Amino acid sequence: MSEHAALEGRIGVVTGASAGIGEAVVRRLHAAGVSVIANARRAERLEALESELGPDRIAAVAGDAADAGVIDAMLDAARMRFGAEADLVVVNAGRGLAGSVSTSDESQWDEMFRVNVLGAARLMRAAAKRMVQSGPAPEDGDAWLTKPRDIVVLGSNVGRHISPFSSLYGATKFAVNSLAEAQRRELAPKGIRVSLLEPGIVKSEFQGVAGYDQSWWDNFGTRFAPLLEADDVARVIEFVVSQPAHVHLNDIMLRTTRQDYP
Repeated sequence: MSEHAALEGRIGVVTGASAGIGEAVVRRLHAAGVSVIANARRAERLEALESELGPDRIAAVAGDAADAGVIDAMLDAARMRFGAEADLVVVNAGRGLAGSVSTSDESQWDEMFRVNVLGAARLMRAAAKRMVQSGPAPEDGDAWLTKPRDIVVLGSNVGRHISPFSSLYGATKFAVNSLAEAQRRELAPKGIRVSLLEPGIVKSEFQGVAGYDQSWWDNFGTRFAPLLEADDVARVIEFVVSQPAHVHLNDIMLRTTRQDYP
C-alpha cells in the first residue's frame, strides 16, 4: 500500500495553516486524499488556499487556535463537513520570540505561553476526547487497527537542546515536549498515536515575526545551508501518519544536515 493510499478518506485538522509548515502540511495531506479543516488567524489566506485546492476536501475555520471556542468550532466543522470526527490533528500553531530570559521582550511572554502551551494543550485535550469517544479501543478487538488516529504536535530543537538566543521560546517547547509524551502514554493503550516532531531551523516567516535579527538569520543561513523548507517538515509528518495503526514514530528530531547547533 502506498503512503497516499494509507491516508485516503481520513479527516484532518491543521492549525497555523496560513503559511509555513502548517500550509505545507495542508497541501500534502490534501494531495494524499485527506479531507482537511485548515485553521489560522488570517482568514484571507485560508480562503485563498481553499479556493486554490478546491472546496470538496478542504474547509477554512479562521480564528485564534488557542481559544477554546475556536478549537470546538474546527473540530465540529470536521464532523459536520466531512461526516465524522477528525482522526488526524496537527497541533502546529505557535509563535517564537527572540532572546533569552534576560533579553527577550517580557511584554510578549504571556501571549507566547498562552498560544504555544495552553493552546496546544487545549487542542490536544479536545482532539483526544473526541477520538476516544468516537473510535474503538484495543480491548474491543482488532477494529482499531483498521483506521489510525493521530495527534501530531510540533515542538522544536530548542525544546530539547535549550539555546540562549531563544530560551523563553524554548521553554514553551520544553513544555510541549512534556505534554506530548504524557499524552502518548495516556492514549497509547487506546490505540491513539501522539507524535512529537521537533524541527530545527526552517525557512519561513517565523523568524521575522519572532523578532530575530536579520544578521543572525543570515549567519545561520550561510553556516547551515541548505536550510529545511516547510515541505521537508510536512513530508515527515505525512510519513508518520501514513504508518499502519500498530506502528508509531512518536518522537522525531529533524534538522538540516549541516546544523550542528542547537
